[in-house]
This record gives sequence, structure tokens and C-alpha cells, in this order.
Amino acid sequence: MTVSTDVLAELGLPAGTMPRLIGDPHPAALSAPLAVAECAVASVAACLAAAAELGHARTGRRPAVALDTAHVAAAVRGEVWLRDAAGRSLEGFAPLSRLWRAADGWVRTHANYPWHRAALLAALGVADGPDVEVVGRLADAVAARPAADVETVVYGGGGLAVAARAPEHWWAVAPSETATGSPLVGVAPLDGAAPPLPAPGRLPASGVRVLDLTRVIAGPVGTRMLGALGAEVLRVDDPLRPELPLHALDGVVGKASALLDARTAAGREALHRLVDGADVVVTGYRPGALRRVGLDPDQIADRNPGTVVATLSAWGTTGAWGARRGFDSLVQVATGIGWTVRADDGRPGVLPCQLLDHATGYLLAAGILTALTRRARTGAASHVSVSLTRTARWLLDQGSRSPVPGGDDEAGRQADAYRTALGNGWSGISPPGSVDGRPLRWPRLPPAYGRAAPAWG
Repeated sequence: MTVSTDVLAELGLPAGTMPRLIGDPHPAALSAPLAVAECAVASVAACLAAAAELGHARTGRRPAVALDTAHVAAAVRGEVWLRDAAGRSLEGFAPLSRLWRAADGWVRTHANYPWHRAALLAALGVADGPDVEVVGRLADAVAARPAADVETVVYGGGGLAVAARAPEHWWAVAPSETATGSPLVGVAPLDGAAPPLPAPGRLPASGVRVLDLTRVIAGPVGTRMLGALGAEVLRVDDPLRPELPLHALDGVVGKASALLDARTAAGREALHRLVDGADVVVTGYRPGALRRVGLDPDQIADRNPGTVVATLSAWGTTGAWGARRGFDSLVQVATGIGWTVRADDGRPGVLPCQLLDHATGYLLAAGILTALTRRARTGAASHVSVSLTRTARWLLDQGSRSPVPGGDDEAGRQADAYRTALGNGWSGISPPGSVDGRPLRWPRLPPAYGRAAPAWG
């Protein structure tokens, strides 16, 4: 399978580490005009392969890993399949997070969080109020401007909006150098020798402490997979900017969740104590946003030599967009994916899942596991870096595909086969993959957002 083997080669993993695949390598539930199925399977396969290599580095024996491709198709829509005790789902997008017709094209906005909603409306001079009223006013404001103008004005005001582009219009002048010229998964050396990893356990990442400073989908997907592979994962959030209901559940599966205000001296001290005790620190905030609290990669390496540092960004970290916020839905539209899967009327389309989030999350976990393997074998620390835009480039590079009819129906039928209880009446999709014949399971259930002590167990 070329897509998977290419990713393994980039991570320096032997071809023999490729998990045994069960089922159709192109699951119909992810059918699309692009290689969504292949990239989804490849990203999870790379994660499991990297886990097997870490197990070999820690114990001298490489565990057998296997992957059901239909399970992957359910897992990469995991937030869609969350259900409460009554079988109800949680809404993923707010009313102002959508496509809008501009004067000369289309614009995609993201306003799920209240502070992003306020910035969007203020930037375009739209009065707030009930959604049913604001939608019409905002539609008029966007329709009166060219799409590029809306993008510029909204980003300038601290909001999130991107103009829809064809792929050739984005990549010819891509404003993020990192996203176009970097590896799919960057694993670069950091200064400082690392102490030995904790004693190994049953799973490849057993005993490894992971500090999770990520939000929404991509980062939490990667860190919860590390939890399923044995790591102790502690997620920390800002109490003044709490997570949305969907992500307050989906984003803390498999991990402990604590709140810390890093604006206070006590909060910063507590956060740095957590970093001091971590083997891995994963950050997903806008590039540069954590420098004020001493948590940029170089700052962590200076204070904690040997710690694996992983950074996730939307647009990469250099170039004109390197410091911008972003989400999967925005990156799909800006990079031309929406144009590639557009409807007959020219309206930009969407992928059958938030692939950029999910694939990047699993690739993030694969990079971290690879960095831990290097640490176990050489004592060296590494900086792992991924971006949604680089994953978009990877997807587009695979070329077009012919969609298979009935994909949506297939997705619904398959999801329940991989459903597991999460506690408190909730259910969701179990982690994809098995190690030595044992299916992976989520630890720390039920999820409890913000209720853990900010300390290692």
C-alpha cells in the first residue's frame, strides 16, 4: 500500500512494522473524490507501526499490531458518533460557522467559540443578537465584500474567515513555507540528553507521561491514542476559556483533565511543575502563543533537556500565515480541497470526515512515538511538528479518486460495530487497532473535563 509505506519510510520505520490490515484498504464509508480513505488508514497504520517500534526499543520484542480498516472509517468520524444515554448527538458547528456567499466567491467562517464569534461580528460591523437575526445580517455583510477582503478584515480583527480557493491558487503562492516545504511529520533533534524512559509495561507507551496542551480535534485525537497505547495523559486547559460541550467530552477521552490559569504566578508554577515531570509535552495553540509562559519548544528544551516536544499548527509556523489560528474546516476551504470536492453549482464541498484533523492527530502520535523510540535507543530528545495544511498537501498529492455510491449509508451501518461505553450513559468509538491480538481500549472512563488535580498520578 503505497500511501502507508511512504509514511513509514518518512518516519524511518522498517517496512516490516506495517500493521496487518483487516478489511477493504479503501473503506467505502470514506469514499470521496480524493484519497480520504487511503490517507486515513495510512495515518492510523503509521501510528501503530511507530508504537510497535517503540515496544521493540523498550523490550527487545516487536509486538504484533493489526488494524481493521472499517474501524478507521468509524474512528475518523468519532465526534459524529458520540451519543448520550438517549441516543442523541452533540452539534459540532455553531450557526455562524459555515460557508457564505461573498461578492465574488465564497468565504468559510469559524465561530464556534464565543470569543471568535464576537471578533467575527465586530470585524464586519455586524450587531450581535439571536442567531436567526445575526445570520441574515452577517450574510449581507459578507455578500457586500470580495472574499479576500472578508478574509483580511476578519483575521485582522482576531476572527477566523478564509476565502475559498482552487488548489492552484493556494499552492502557487502558499503563504506558509512550513506547510509546503516541511516533512509530513517533522522529527528534529533538540539539545540535551534524556534520562531513560520508565520501565516498560504491557503496552508500547506504558509509563510515559504526556502533557496535553491541545484543543478541539487534532491534538486530542493524537494524545488520546497515546493514552490507548499505554501513556499517562494529562490535559490542561485555561479555566477562562473552557472547552465546548462536544470537545469537553470527546477531547478528554482516555486522559485526565485539569484546569490551570497560566496568567497567575501560581498557575505558571504549577504548569511548569507538570512540564518538569513529563516525558512529552504536546502543544496545539497558535504558534508563539505559549512563549509568554515559557512553553515554546526551545524554552522547554532549555529548562527540561530530554523532553520530547510536539507542536501542532493549522498553517505551519513560518510565512505570512505562520502565526494565524485555524481549524480543519478553514484549511479545507483555503487550500483548495473544498474546490476539488465542490458541488455541481460551484459551492465548495467538504470531505466525508474532518480528515485533516484526524489524520494529523494520528500522524502527531506517530511522530511522538518515533521520538520516544529515538530517546529510548540514543538518549536524544526531539521536536515533533505537524500541521493541518501539510496534511492537506499530502492528501491532494495523492490525486483524484472515483467515489463509491452509498458511502454515507455504509458509515452509519459500521459505526455501531465499534461503539463502546464511555460512562455516564455516553458511548463512542473505541480506539482503532490491536496490539498482540488485544483490541485497544480507552483508559480513564468516564471522561471528566477539568476535574482532575493538576498533578501527575
